[in-house]
Amino acid sequence: MGRREYISYRSTTLAVRPKPRAALPPPPKPQAKRGTPAAKPPNLSPFSSPMSPSAPPSALRLRGLPKASLPASSSFPPSSRFPHHLSMSASSSRRPPPLAATAAAAGTGSGASPSLLAADPGHRDAVLLAARGAMANCLGETSLHLAVPGLRLAAKGKVRDVYESGEHLVLVTTDRQSAFDRVLASIPFKGQVLNETSLWWFDRTRHITPNAVVSSPDKNVTIAKRCSVFPVEFVVRGYVTGSTDTSLWTVYNKGARNYCGNVLRDGMVKNQKLSANILTPTTKAADHDVPVTPEEIINSGLMSKEDFDEARSKALSLFAYGQEVALENGLILVDTKYEFGKTADGTIMLIDEVHTPDSSRYWIADSYEERFSSGLEPENVDKEFLRLWFKNNCNPYEDAVLPEAPEELVCELAWRYIFLFETITNTKFEIPKTQEPIHERISRNVAQALQNL
Repeated sequence: MGRREYISYRSTTLAVRPKPRAALPPPPKPQAKRGTPAAKPPNLSPFSSPMSPSAPPSALRLRGLPKASLPASSSFPPSSRFPHHLSMSASSSRRPPPLAATAAAAGTGSGASPSLLAADPGHRDAVLLAARGAMANCLGETSLHLAVPGLRLAAKGKVRDVYESGEHLVLVTTDRQSAFDRVLASIPFKGQVLNETSLWWFDRTRHITPNAVVSSPDKNVTIAKRCSVFPVEFVVRGYVTGSTDTSLWTVYNKGARNYCGNVLRDGMVKNQKLSANILTPTTKAADHDVPVTPEEIINSGLMSKEDFDEARSKALSLFAYGQEVALENGLILVDTKYEFGKTADGTIMLIDEVHTPDSSRYWIADSYEERFSSGLEPENVDKEFLRLWFKNNCNPYEDAVLPEAPEELVCELAWRYIFLFETITNTKFEIPKTQEPIHERISRNVAQALQNL
């Protein structure tokens, strides 16, 4: 199958190579004694069908979840690449470094040592309060084509809505929360967090690959150049973990020892660090992701060998750099996914979102080794706790109707997303100070931006 036009875009980035960064210590290595090793049945045959549009998402809801305490972060002078509304701007207030408070933070229970997640409870409470106040002003759906002249709706994804305007795409990141190929709820501030997180990473990964970002006229919006999208998601993993059907731990625990062309040794346990990062690509089949080998990608015509090799190299380099930056800030980048597109002149660009809590899994570095040695789940700073809740309380793949997400869980997830943004970027997240409907604000800002292109 050939490439499709870039209307499912989620972001992009990169160009010049900076000075080499100082070497960082690797994340703590797991010890050998925990858990029961997975069984060793036959290999999986991952590839099934060609890519097709996803089925419409179903609205779900959940019940409660134990509260977690997460910290805020410090700040440093911002990049000037993006518009002034971003929280990287000079108006962002400086916060004390959260890592300094780790030793004094409260424990997380189950005999675990003090945690980064317990720092600055006052900031967490303030964010939770703001999230509760914004529950009625989430961006669940958009219809910019009805409000902005000349704008055409191109695609509605699980999280992003894509509009066309001449040679540009307008990418609106909503507050919709998705997992298991379904939309679960609307999370206050989520769209802003994802958009600004991606912009931050796009700006800082230009030494690895170029991107299509033109501008960001609104907290939830990125305007990008058109390109043809490769129908392959480049999933990079550093640990044996996960709870979805395509996660590495799920397939490994079922006996797979060759996954997406990667040979996996026997005796590994959940959440164990791999000896080297691996690529496990997927493509779309109807309404779900399908693991696929590099050979199947090339032989089926999804990508040429040259294009695949270049995109694979970029994905592995992006992941290694992301792990380095995350560890500098007390986090482990566990796994993530990338998407790439190709311009008319043959340039391969990073698109979609980059290292966000939606596309990536993050753990707290300081507590990883101790919790792994004790057989405890790592402290996660992403939506994995939501995935685990669904796996434990319903069948998120087959149940037509799921429990409703309570306010407590929705606000907790909003806080975790903001915590991750602040920890990675070292800036304070700028919570909108007005109750102006988000859709009206976006429509006004996009209309003005398109007039100036």
